[in-house]
Amino acid sequence: MATLRQLEYLVTVVDTGSFTRAAERLHVTQPALSHQIRALERSVGGPLLERLPRAVRLTPTGRAVLPHARAALAEAERLRSAAARAAGLDEGELEVATVYSVSIGPLPAVLRSWREQYPGVRIRLREYPHAERLQAAMAAGEADLAVGPTPAGWEGPVRELGVEEFVVVLPAGELVTGPVRLAGLAERDWVHYAPGNGLAEVLDQACAKAGFQPRIAVRTEQTAAAPLLAAAGLGPALVPANTLPPGFDGTVLHPQPPVRRTLTAYTRTRPDRLTTAFAELLAREIRVGRTPA
Repeated sequence: MATLRQLEYLVTVVDTGSFTRAAERLHVTQPALSHQIRALERSVGGPLLERLPRAVRLTPTGRAVLPHARAALAEAERLRSAAARAAGLDEGELEVATVYSVSIGPLPAVLRSWREQYPGVRIRLREYPHAERLQAAMAAGEADLAVGPTPAGWEGPVRELGVEEFVVVLPAGELVTGPVRLAGLAERDWVHYAPGNGLAEVLDQACAKAGFQPRIAVRTEQTAAAPLLAAAGLGPALVPANTLPPGFDGTVLHPQPPVRRTLTAYTRTRPDRLTTAFAELLAREIRVGRTPA
């Protein structure tokens, strides 16, 4: 059976591109490294690496094994970190997964507060463009806690954080006040999002409820770019209100009827003490509204 040390040796050889450099990084002799790689190859039933004159190359079996080796090493690191947290140590690493709009909106202030309270706990932030990809990453064990829209059919603990409000952004020169009906913007060309961005679905669904399909002036991959493009005059944009930068000079209007989505924090199993503490900090400090009665 493959050992974590052997998997670490394989990954290091691939990352450095050389048995010699890998042995130096691992502080082992090259013969010892080669011996462990051969033992791993016997375990999996075939060669993993091909030695070239100035490099190494993965065999087809090696290419199949490498992602699993990386995943096993990452899971082992999470296990060590979780054990440290469970022991009550104020150190380790907490992996937080979220969607792009939350990472540039309400999350930075929470992370600042966390850093002040737990300076010894590192935060590794994993960001995804769509809530479905966020949920899939959490199900695959890629993070300790997720922050994003309510997950569909999630079997683990889910904690509601509040409701995220969306606003319509227009150029600063447009003198419009009060709420705006999306149907009144049906003839405009919109700043839209790339299809893989979950906010594209939010915009399409909101416009569909208003009785039209938005015409597209431009699509952007970057959530933070949408309000800037709208303020520059390319067309209206629908954005989470908490993503607007300080001093934003575009015209910001509340759509009527309102466009909202609930944000949650969720985990796979009962969270440990530090993960629970992070979820509680989120609930206290995240800057979104509460669910309307």
